[in-house]
Amino acid sequence: MAASVVKASKCSRRGSTKELAKNPAKNASDSSNKANWNWGLLLATVFLITFATRFYKVTEPDHICWDETHFGKMGSWYINRTFFFDVHPPLGKMLIGLSGYLTGYNGKFAFEKPGDKYNETRYQGMRYFCTTLGALIMPMGFDTVYDLTRSHEAAILSAAYLVFDVGLLTLNQYILLDPILLFFMMASIWGMVKISKATADGASYGLRWWAWLFFTGTMLACTISVKFVGLFVVLLVGLHTATELWLILGDLEKPIWETAKQVACRAVTLIIWPVFLYTVFFYIHLSVLNRSGNGDGFYSSAFQSRLIGNSLYNASMPRDVAYGSVVTIKNHKTGGGYLHSHFHLYPKGVGARQQQITTYTHKDENNKFVIKPHNKQKVPKDKLQLLKHGDLIRLEHLMTKRNLHSHAEPSAMTKKHHQVTGYGENGIGDVNDVWRVMVVGGKINETVHTVTSRLRFIHMVQNCALTSSGKQLPKWGFEQQEVSCNPNIRDKNSQWNIEDNEHKLLPSVSFSIYAPGFFARFLESHAVMLQGNAGLKPKEGEVTSRPWQWPINYKVGIVLSLLRPIVFSLLAFQGQYFSGSQYRIYLLGNPVIWWSNLIFLGLFVVVFMYNAVVQQRRDGLAEAQALVLAQESRRSPCPAQSEDSEPSTTDVCSCCPTPPSPQKPEPEAPRQPSRSLQAAAWLFVGWVLHYLPFWAMGRVLYFHHYFPALIFNSMLTGRCDEWMCLFRRSTFFFPPHRHHLQLHHPAPAQVDPARPARRSPLRSGLQLRRLLATGLWDDRPDGQRAELHDAQAQVAAHLGVLV
Repeated sequence: MAASVVKASKCSRRGSTKELAKNPAKNASDSSNKANWNWGLLLATVFLITFATRFYKVTEPDHICWDETHFGKMGSWYINRTFFFDVHPPLGKMLIGLSGYLTGYNGKFAFEKPGDKYNETRYQGMRYFCTTLGALIMPMGFDTVYDLTRSHEAAILSAAYLVFDVGLLTLNQYILLDPILLFFMMASIWGMVKISKATADGASYGLRWWAWLFFTGTMLACTISVKFVGLFVVLLVGLHTATELWLILGDLEKPIWETAKQVACRAVTLIIWPVFLYTVFFYIHLSVLNRSGNGDGFYSSAFQSRLIGNSLYNASMPRDVAYGSVVTIKNHKTGGGYLHSHFHLYPKGVGARQQQITTYTHKDENNKFVIKPHNKQKVPKDKLQLLKHGDLIRLEHLMTKRNLHSHAEPSAMTKKHHQVTGYGENGIGDVNDVWRVMVVGGKINETVHTVTSRLRFIHMVQNCALTSSGKQLPKWGFEQQEVSCNPNIRDKNSQWNIEDNEHKLLPSVSFSIYAPGFFARFLESHAVMLQGNAGLKPKEGEVTSRPWQWPINYKVGIVLSLLRPIVFSLLAFQGQYFSGSQYRIYLLGNPVIWWSNLIFLGLFVVVFMYNAVVQQRRDGLAEAQALVLAQESRRSPCPAQSEDSEPSTTDVCSCCPTPPSPQKPEPEAPRQPSRSLQAAAWLFVGWVLHYLPFWAMGRVLYFHHYFPALIFNSMLTGRCDEWMCLFRRSTFFFPPHRHHLQLHHPAPAQVDPARPARRSPLRSGLQLRRLLATGLWDDRPDGQRAELHDAQAQVAAHLGVLV
């Protein structure tokens, strides 16, 4: 068979075939080098501006500012190894103490109140440390946004929002936990994005991939070890990891074993490794703080027995409790205080004006009571009688000589409970002073033991149980906790234990037998911290806020515009005083940044919803298109090619691209503006996780709690602003070539080239209606559109769209 050969005509591009073959790689390399150079230059610029703004006058003022009085003092306690109680995990305070120790601070400054001068104290190292960590947030934010979007514009705008926010700048310059928390949080997100990038590049199980996994796990452990709100970023990384694993599982080109390996690797590095580090941090914390301090009373008696200098450390005291014993009685709940009294009376209008009975969380002489028989004024000094389950007793306050008393008056804070007071004179009272001692789970004639016996004190007349309600008394009660008599005698808050026990006739035993191990103290520390965190209440005159006020900088402080010829504008801003002396320092967000963040937050929601609707329509059209093509192929089958038919060639040069076959249209390229919509969605999820949970919190909240969410919002703003740039450079809503309906009719109509092209007003209206319904635009010539209209109508009818 002879084949017909057509001589190829000369092409103007033929002479440069080798250059065409080489140029793409060269151009790609040049473009990559240029992008890397631009990235490095921009990153260096962010570094310089950030460190210049953060370290400018960082040692001023030279006095305590705001919460430096707390965290500076706690850093001192680490240096002195003095135990204390705080509602936050220990890592941030340990790092502050370590930075002070390494820079020459001796831990002797008192950090009593804001405004106190540092004088010769070497506080600068602690400020430099916190400021350095705060300054590293911006470069990491820049690189994170760049990895998510591959856009210099988005990255530099996000970094600018972080660098030039004066609230974030102020928060980073002082001895606080916030710059440490924000640094570890941002590092966790940075590592999360790097893991995703390495996985997408096919670098799984490589050294870089493992390094980023362990780095991210370490940062997660550090974040939650500074504050419990670090749990939000742990949740974010967990959701992102679960999504990646789900996509790997759904990739049919990869075996199921690949998913199992990915799950195992991430479980080790992002779960087991952080939990191990978190436990190690607490082990160091409990090992370093081994000396008694003012926070001992928040913990159980057994816990205190491990603290050097505590009255229970290596103590020898009677194991049994007897009449005449001088005891301290501690509420058995987590963080419970000591039964306490003092000479002050309940105020007028609060029940009977008798002596106050409270619980107090610190060791004090006013915590001591004497156990006496219910029917005798004095206890024989030469006769020993042990206290047993079910005995009737009176408890006389050692310092004031008044008896523990209750009567049918409502309690000060819990009105359904009875009031508990101190009553009598020199131990002489009335029948309302009598209580029955009940050992929880005890038996008849069972002896009451120090520390280990859990006790209830049941009032003989009112039949109620002595209870620590946990409610804080007002100023007249010195903000100690209320003690009441609860008619519900099974309330868990009504359980107590004897801690200190003094009696001359009882033999003493070593208290070391009650000392708990590390894991018991580890669990108790968490229980006490969580309870303390949930119970935080504002102090009198303290500025607090609610979550709805944070994003708009609302409430505190008045700013007057000085544009007198025009108008006075009165704006209320939310903030926090850091210093009110000669240096006026006020924590306040930049209104331009914060309000524009809100605008772009709303823009993202609109764009995301629009994209979701259009994508749903596009998926439906693709499915219907495949259905129509299948029907057309069944109605118009292609004729079989004869064996005698000869192949022919097209009159095109070999170096020119071959036009695509109309039966196999090329897949649609993704639109530029939506290529990182998913990345923006993760930033939005980060903002939601770090903001919305505060709405459900009952504890006191402050303005600075919003700054983790602010970082996510600022990075999202950079992403959204880059979209707006793309809107101006491309056609987001009206894509002319990519999104037309690709239905290929078997017999396209012939169009007269001499006939001038016209667009029918009716068909333009149909196109507009199709655009509004589906988000798609068809720019085919009128002749082809007329032939394809029937097929398109079938697709639209399948979707319920009117065309």
